[in-house]
Amino acid sequence: MHRSIVIRAILVIATALLVTNAHAWGREGHQVVANLAATQLTAKARAEVNRLLALEPGETLQSISTWPDEYRGAATGSWHYVNFPRDTCNYDAARDCPDGKCVVGMIGKQFEILASNLPDETRLKALKYVVHFVADVHQPLHAGYFDDKGGNTYQLQAFGHGTNLHALWDSGLIKNLHEDVDALTKRLISKRNAPNAADLNMVHAAEESCKIVGTAGFYPERKVGQD
Repeated sequence: MHRSIVIRAILVIATALLVTNAHAWGREGHQVVANLAATQLTAKARAEVNRLLALEPGETLQSISTWPDEYRGAATGSWHYVNFPRDTCNYDAARDCPDGKCVVGMIGKQFEILASNLPDETRLKALKYVVHFVADVHQPLHAGYFDDKGGNTYQLQAFGHGTNLHALWDSGLIKNLHEDVDALTKRLISKRNAPNAADLNMVHAAEESCKIVGTAGFYPERKVGQD
């Protein structure tokens, strides 16, 4: 029973990320994604998620959504992104995700843990990773180009500060909206049109993010205007 409930729960969590145009996924972005996901859980999925969250009283999908960043280390850093060569957005696991240590590979691995009979403590940790990583793979520069480290080496000025393109997408854009997490969640709920969870594919999600990075104008002038 756990297997079917959890897989459905996590697929529904993933749909929350496909309902709007791309935004940044810093701390606030991850929390908004988790809030959107929580509103889409079925009754059975919610019960299973809540059962796992009860292992850490007071925790919610929102509060656990940033855990993988808070406990990120050298061994897990590559789990948050996948880098493509500049000449293709076609995912090649051997080339782009050696040993499965990229965001696409890790989402698959954490899905498997959630659907397993491993101890609940292990499955709760997998839930934390899935909520976070599915958001990451939809931040375009978490599936950007290898040669500039997903925009991390592309320096620019934005909103009166020096930054880089990756950081601008991770947190700069969403902070410039001047909306708190609850307000942004409510606004996006009113606009969403969620797809069928059964159609989700994390390889396709990564390739889609890469293609967004490759669109004309995605790399802006070095001084970014308000528009």
